[in-house]
Amino acid sequence: MIGKLTGTFAGITFEGTVIIDVGGVGYVVRVPSLTSEIVQKQPLQVSLFIHTAVREDAIDLYGFLTNEELSFFKQLTSVSGIGPKTALGILNAAEIQHLKHSIARGDTTTLTKVFGMGKKSAERVVVELRDKLAQGEETSVDDGQVLEALLALGYRVEEVRQALKILIAREVQPETVSERVGATLKILGTRR
Repeated sequence: MIGKLTGTFAGITFEGTVIIDVGGVGYVVRVPSLTSEIVQKQPLQVSLFIHTAVREDAIDLYGFLTNEELSFFKQLTSVSGIGPKTALGILNAAEIQHLKHSIARGDTTTLTKVFGMGKKSAERVVVELRDKLAQGEETSVDDGQVLEALLALGYRVEEVRQALKILIAREVQPETVSERVGATLKILGTRR
């Protein structure tokens, strides 16, 4: 089983998956759309945490920039009826903290926007994950509020999400919403 890949970005397949070259071997990895954008901009080295999905007819690799993304992906796939492709679709629907917060509150609105996910599947995700996510909800900061604040300042969703991913990857995390807004603004300011 593969747990992590570190290599260079070597292109995108016709299916939209990324290719990571590790020592001359190109690994095809399915990643969230924002991760794909970030990986394409990394000129040197890329590191992805990997989930290996083994099926009868294929072995698929799913890659994530942070361990938090990988962990949430695994939680999603633990829900009956939610496979890796659907879980990836859920991760593409919104920022992870917003998804976790919505599920912990019992809100299925964001989940029902995912292609192929109906109301019953969304409710199943909420029922099976609500308690697990609600425990961590008390200590986590809702980055949905950060996203909303920065959108109000005129930033685009994609650039805010990308800046939040960079912030989440850092070792030391700001604790309050206002501190996270300030830290994210600094990241956005260096990227313009």
